[in-house]
Amino acid sequence: MKPGSVVTLNFPGVSGFKRRPAIVVSTDTYHAERPDVILAAVTSKIRKTTAKTDYILQDWLSAGLNQPSTVRIFLGTRPRGDVTEIGELSNRDWMEVRKRLQLSLDI
Repeated sequence: MKPGSVVTLNFPGVSGFKRRPAIVVSTDTYHAERPDVILAAVTSKIRKTTAKTDYILQDWLSAGLNQPSTVRIFLGTRPRGDVTEIGELSNRDWMEVRKRLQLSLDI
């Protein structure tokens, strides 16, 4: 797993868990020293893409996603064993997601 990987994981919901996608945003250095990954949320509710920090993926199909999707800079961590890699963002999508991360975080 590396930064820009598209993964799926179980998210709790009203009636159990639902498998949902996310983007790995943690670095190789982080992965070498930690048992978890830092993830950004992915949603198919692109009509709700209103924040400057949201990004509508252009190459969602080649990234392994089933429908048009938006990356939201809503971050969380999960143990690496809880996530399954399904694809990788294109270079242009990953660059845009990184720009949204910079807009969102004071780094």
